[in-house]
Amino acid sequence: MKTERRYDIDWLRVLAIGLLLIYHIAIVFQPWAMFVGFIKSNESLESLWKPMTLLNVWRIPLLFYVSGMGVYFAMRKRNYKQLLTERTRRILVPLIFGVLAIAPLHFIIFQKFYHLPLGYYPHMGHLWFLGNIFIYVLVFTPLFFYLLKNEEGKFKKGLSALMKNPLGPLSLSVFFIAEALLVKPQIFSVYAETWHGFFLGLLAFFFGFLFIYSGQQFWQTISKWKWLYLGLAIILYSIRLQLFESNSPAYLMGIESNCWIFGLFSLGYQYLNKPGAVLSYLSQAAYPVYIIHMFALYAGALIILPLNLPAMMKFAAITVFTFASCFFIYEFMIRRIGFMRPLFGLKWNVNKVDNIAVIKGKSS
Repeated sequence: MKTERRYDIDWLRVLAIGLLLIYHIAIVFQPWAMFVGFIKSNESLESLWKPMTLLNVWRIPLLFYVSGMGVYFAMRKRNYKQLLTERTRRILVPLIFGVLAIAPLHFIIFQKFYHLPLGYYPHMGHLWFLGNIFIYVLVFTPLFFYLLKNEEGKFKKGLSALMKNPLGPLSLSVFFIAEALLVKPQIFSVYAETWHGFFLGLLAFFFGFLFIYSGQQFWQTISKWKWLYLGLAIILYSIRLQLFESNSPAYLMGIESNCWIFGLFSLGYQYLNKPGAVLSYLSQAAYPVYIIHMFALYAGALIILPLNLPAMMKFAAITVFTFASCFFIYEFMIRRIGFMRPLFGLKWNVNKVDNIAVIKGKSS
């Protein structure tokens, strides 16, 4: 069954991963970087952290929403067995390879930077995200197929009716509020390998599927009311900065997160839902770049931090090094060497240009 390709969702995935790289680079220049396992610069750039606090409530939830949406498109063309086979190839294989061969690399660089005894051990590192997504696929696939088989049922009609109201999408924040009150995360933006990250991701993944499943009502509503959502997000962010030193109660941050995300979805739907050669390339590169970016970042920090440069210049240099290294490795190794492609979630066939699948509307 053919489905309309949503280029705006592809763009948001690409942009979110790009911002993730910048966010991680900014951590290097915070005084607490070493406490979260990052290489730390001797010169701090704490001014960088204010814009990062705006990103940190929605950057990861957005990727979980988009992942749930991607599963909807994948299920329209696959049966139960085909979907699990495809998601195992796309998620589980890169996760296992990454845990064994990619994530340990940046830990080895960390040891070298701090003159620690060098040692290897498999660990998830930043790839925890893939583990969560694979679990969500296993948990929700039976329910999702049931919903697709009953698209004319009362549930979808009720969901579509709810999405007509501008408060409809926001009403689902009650589940995120409940998660915050029950799990009680000390820091909302600490998602990696925490129960907070797991359950918040589960909710975002589930509702991401439902937003696409509900039809055009969701997209029409958020487009019409985008300034309401963005206005609320700005107000909640301002309150967080002024009253809570950027760490307001988790239930408020859950609402703020969804307001930012609905605003971004609406802007993307209005301005980014169009194909292009750049998007075709970047949408294929984003996943492998995500997998390797921490290795590139730590390598850049190892080389650049000892140089006699101003802190802001070091930040810019590590940013350029990280992006350039990631795309060099992707373009000249991962994309072109057949056996490496499936290890990073790409198809085996190295002869076909990657972006053909995207232009033809093959959703992942």
